[in-house]
Amino acid sequence: MSEGKVMQTGTTGEQAKTKVGVQGVPETMLQTLFARAAESEKENHHIYDKKAIEIVSQLDYDFSKAESDKLMSSGVIARTIVLDRLVNDYLTKHPDAIVVNIACGLDTRCYRMKGKYQRWYNIDLPETMDIRSRFLEENGPVYQIAKSATDPSYTVDIEYHGEPVLVVIEGLTMYLTEQDVRKMFEIIDQTFTQAKVLVEVMAPFVVKHMKEKSIEGSRAKFIWGVKSGKAFQSVTPSFRSERDISLVEGMKEFAPIYKVLGKIPSVRNFSNKILVLNKR
Repeated sequence: MSEGKVMQTGTTGEQAKTKVGVQGVPETMLQTLFARAAESEKENHHIYDKKAIEIVSQLDYDFSKAESDKLMSSGVIARTIVLDRLVNDYLTKHPDAIVVNIACGLDTRCYRMKGKYQRWYNIDLPETMDIRSRFLEENGPVYQIAKSATDPSYTVDIEYHGEPVLVVIEGLTMYLTEQDVRKMFEIIDQTFTQAKVLVEVMAPFVVKHMKEKSIEGSRAKFIWGVKSGKAFQSVTPSFRSERDISLVEGMKEFAPIYKVLGKIPSVRNFSNKILVLNKR
């Protein structure tokens, strides 16, 4: 279990900054936050996350590893592009939907989608949500639930009356065991009568052979991967695979070379994917 600590730093006359001490998987939320903020501050940005810029400016944290990890940054930007598009499309068609954002970290998509959903539930570990609550005060229609995604009791805090449900699971499954992934989906299956799930997955080859510079030295490490939505169905048979979307689709937006590279099957398979799943 990782631990999170928050302290105020800064001298007289300076804007006080918050020093965050967090290790393990929760630390990855700081790296992805920085990637979104850095891209948003570019003149020709391909995503714009105002909240990320605001939070980074308040943090006393060494982002040098995140700044040098171009592969991680590109992946974060690409998946933000892909997921923002998918979430927006779903909410446009289902304005009465509720969104369950699992392993939210310091994700700010609920603000970019403001006004398009009925309720939005951000869920993560208590130490992570303690940090999140320092920067993002949420009390309706956006709510915070400080529990693990494998703890069935988190669903007690969700108001649900049979509405369409969109579950977003971003940047998590690669840090879990297959058993934990199965448990997470069993809870979703048992709680909601209808649900669409957007889940990011990593290829098994990448899990075994790749490391992110930005998390070197932390206790976070890649554990589990799956090739496709079809393969994912063997882990979660209650869900049907609708389609797989390679993050290459997001890369095309800011790295035109991927319009050519993306046609190569090995490139598409190497990239993380967003699996679109529906409860049977």
